[in-house]
Amino acid sequence: MMKIGTIEWGDRPLFLAPMEDVTDIGFRLLCKRFGAAMVYTEFVSAEALVRDVKSTVKKLVISDEERPVGIQIYGRDVDAMVEAAKIVEQAGPDLIDLNFGCPVKKVAGKGAGAGMLQNIPKMLEITRKVVDAVRLPVTAKTRLGWNHEQLIITELAEQLQDCGIQALTIHGRTRSQMYTGEADWTLIGEVKRNPRIHIPIIGNGDIKSQADADRAFQQYGVDAVMIGRATFGCPWIFSRQELTLDEKIDVLEEQLRINVERIDEYRGILHTRRHLAATPVFKGIPNFRETRIAMLRAEKQDELLNILERCREQLR
Repeated sequence: MMKIGTIEWGDRPLFLAPMEDVTDIGFRLLCKRFGAAMVYTEFVSAEALVRDVKSTVKKLVISDEERPVGIQIYGRDVDAMVEAAKIVEQAGPDLIDLNFGCPVKKVAGKGAGAGMLQNIPKMLEITRKVVDAVRLPVTAKTRLGWNHEQLIITELAEQLQDCGIQALTIHGRTRSQMYTGEADWTLIGEVKRNPRIHIPIIGNGDIKSQADADRAFQQYGVDAVMIGRATFGCPWIFSRQELTLDEKIDVLEEQLRINVERIDEYRGILHTRRHLAATPVFKGIPNFRETRIAMLRAEKQDELLNILERCREQLR
């Protein structure tokens, strides 16, 4: 039985990773329906939150149907991270996650996200102060190290645990790898086997199917497995039941409707298009490139639904 704070999960839970422009409310609700044990909002900039930037504040909207749900924040300034954590607490998630793993340049290049791997004392100070500032459980997500010369995760996991986090997610790559090469789970397993580690360890990286997740649980003994990019356009990845092509297209259409309803037509379509571009559902359509371009250009819900219906016909 895995536990964070008062939240308990059964055996081998699968988590949806927090991802920018991907894990909006519509997608989270669908992943939850298909069996995701835990979902996270898109990650949130602490500084933007403190400055009350409207588009950032909107990311804090959660619904009771998706619980347990976590909100992840990133930033490099101690005071801003503490202030942001207090604002997030008011939004009522089940936990607050600290992003020390995002490798993209606009985040890590400014010293936030995985950039924190180059300033461990500051990472630990942020963690300690956030833990002290809120009542909610605080967790963290990071990588193996900045690069292959600095694989520091074994020691770092203990240090973060000492700061009071209640679970740690480890992505099995360094920052310099970004999303290339293969995730190395051996160090994740090493952290999990460390007798000094008593918090849950969540493994992340290259999980593309239920079989991959089963293997990760078996070989590395992690408490949960987090799935990221393989969920794009595939919320059913969390289910052990195989859906028909028709059912999958129904789900994608529903995702569009939820997003338009919960966000707005323009941004709802924008968010859904990302999933439509990545989903494996349309792989069997000949000359799909033109249809894909039309999908990515559609600006009205009806227009996009018509394209999806044409795809359905072509797959029959």
